[in-house]
Amino acid sequence: MSQISEHSTALHQLSARELGAAYAARELSPVEVARSVISRVEEREPVLNAMYKFDPQDVLRQAEQSEQRWASGAPRGALDGVPVTVKENIARKGIPMPSGTALSNPKVPTQNAPITDRILEAGAVIVGSTTMPDWGMLSSGVSSLHGITRSAWNPEWTTGGSSAGAGAAAAAGYGPLHVGTDIGGSIRLPGGWQALATLKPSAGLIPLDVPYIGRAAGPMGRSVTDIALFMSILAQPDLRDYTTRPYPAMDWTADPIDVRGLKVAVHLDANAGAAVEPEIAAAVSAVADLFAAAGADVEVLNPFIDQQMLDRLDGFWRTRSLADYRELPAAEQSKVLDYIVAWCTDGGKFDGADTIRNFGAIDQMQKATIAATSEFDIVISPVSPMVAFPAEQPMPHPDPHATMSHIGFTVPYNMSGQPAATVNCGFTSDGKPIGVQLSGRVGADDQVLKAASWYESQRPATAVPNWLELD
Repeated sequence: MSQISEHSTALHQLSARELGAAYAARELSPVEVARSVISRVEEREPVLNAMYKFDPQDVLRQAEQSEQRWASGAPRGALDGVPVTVKENIARKGIPMPSGTALSNPKVPTQNAPITDRILEAGAVIVGSTTMPDWGMLSSGVSSLHGITRSAWNPEWTTGGSSAGAGAAAAAGYGPLHVGTDIGGSIRLPGGWQALATLKPSAGLIPLDVPYIGRAAGPMGRSVTDIALFMSILAQPDLRDYTTRPYPAMDWTADPIDVRGLKVAVHLDANAGAAVEPEIAAAVSAVADLFAAAGADVEVLNPFIDQQMLDRLDGFWRTRSLADYRELPAAEQSKVLDYIVAWCTDGGKFDGADTIRNFGAIDQMQKATIAATSEFDIVISPVSPMVAFPAEQPMPHPDPHATMSHIGFTVPYNMSGQPAATVNCGFTSDGKPIGVQLSGRVGADDQVLKAASWYESQRPATAVPNWLELD
């Protein structure tokens, strides 16, 4: 009998790769793992509030089916029986999609999203859907429907958003694999503020049911090797997403890359939004120093976007959300979070010409980002200029009329379509996680993960999250 099967109380802490290996060796069953994860969710949910839909009986039913496949020698792959969650805006047939709002009669999808289909085809066990803030337009876990989703590290801290529940679930151990979505940093911000490994993939690599400029879905977890394994099933073409691109096959083993001779840039000044806090700048600089000491060719990358680009992008998003808000009846408008109402109402000050100019910021940012980063294999930067703020606060800045000051390092890669991963690189003096972002060229997602894996294996002990602290 292995040590894994002797310590069932820790099953929710096991990685996806460990679970797959244990199932194959008949050391664990998907049912006992599912029971452990269910117990974990029930234990932490009264405080964390990370789950929108959670049905323990359905989880056990899926696990029993997986157990039967493993017993008959016909598993669907390495993820068969591995617990996962999906963000509530990823369609699951028959399950309402409120997108974080308390609006009446949310959309009920008649079919699964491509992501959901890929997960089920692989035999993974969907533990449930995770929470998000209203319309995904907040970088926190504050929602008119769900209330407040809180950090697994400290319930007084924000989860980050908009993949708020996914981040909390990943950190708390609601299984090893989670899917978030990201249009300006919504995977990476929760990742950075909760010490996670994440990937915002190249544009069109993971098919979406509702594609939109800059929008991506991607994996979140506790290790780079786990999210790379998840990519092996998520990154499959699906014609339902008309933006899907025919990328060459990628290597999702996440074996650490040899960084000698790698062209690496370190980017510490976004030139837009808030200034980087000193402890974050020091931690990210230490990452670059580690690459340099191992033989990478590291140089400083100067700013390539500006405040006007960020202001105009924010203005366009406000106008787009205002159009959605105005379509609601008055009674429904009153249900939207006050912060969101104030934020999107500012979009009404732009006329048609202003809106076209604001929309043009997307092209400007894409052009600037690709031009500045194309000669580098990896660009190292902060995920956010600030660490986690209070959980009750909708945004890092409490003023809804202020421009988004926290996405200067993340949003350029949404607009350019480049892959960007996060790994924890340290903690502040008061114990808050600090994330580093590693980005690369379009279509080099596997190489970005290999570089992230190298850093994850080489980072100092002071930068390694102790997940057992959260038990």
